[in-house]
Amino acid sequence: MSLILYGAILSPFVRKIRIQLAEQQIAHELVTQPPFNQPDWYYEISPLGRIPALRDGDLGLADSSVIGQYLQDTRGGAALYGETPQQAARVRWLEKYADYELGALATLVVFRNRIVRPVMGESCDEAAIQQALEVGLPPLFDYLETQLGDQRYFLGEHFSMADIAVCCQLINLAHAGELIDEMTWPGLSSLLSRVTARSSVSSLLPAEHQLVAKMTGRV
Repeated sequence: MSLILYGAILSPFVRKIRIQLAEQQIAHELVTQPPFNQPDWYYEISPLGRIPALRDGDLGLADSSVIGQYLQDTRGGAALYGETPQQAARVRWLEKYADYELGALATLVVFRNRIVRPVMGESCDEAAIQQALEVGLPPLFDYLETQLGDQRYFLGEHFSMADIAVCCQLINLAHAGELIDEMTWPGLSSLLSRVTARSSVSSLLPAEHQLVAKMTGRV
């Protein structure tokens, strides 16, 4: 099998590509690679040492957005970037917003402090978590709620990478014990339920829940 995805299953960026691979029914091999202590050879594929990375034959790619677009362009399948240039631009913007704005707080602050830092022997910064939950994240949720409106997905009835990227961050929040308020953000709450019910997502979550339980001592 020539297509290899490198990464850790709790990374929202790795999850994003795994969902795409499932949605587009692309055969691949997943090789576990943590986001730290990478071997020297890994930097040949991902110069910054980040996950995910992809190898397709002799080609190595880094960055989930680059990988996602490459898979869409080369493997086809479900049109996860929309069907028009306008839709594609909207999807790319919302994907970027999820990865860089939502992810900076949901994953790098809340998830990292609650799940990752204790495993590494570091203390959890609960003050930073509360700042993110009470000050940083609400306006981001507000924006996404307005962009979603009363639609099923960000492109109406069309499921896209925008939905995947946003929900991957919300899943990490849930792993950290934080669910978005369904009364304040009913659209986002419904979107998360709708997306996690898809087989491409639900098939991944049991292993993630088991790993989180093991990391947090909930088992």
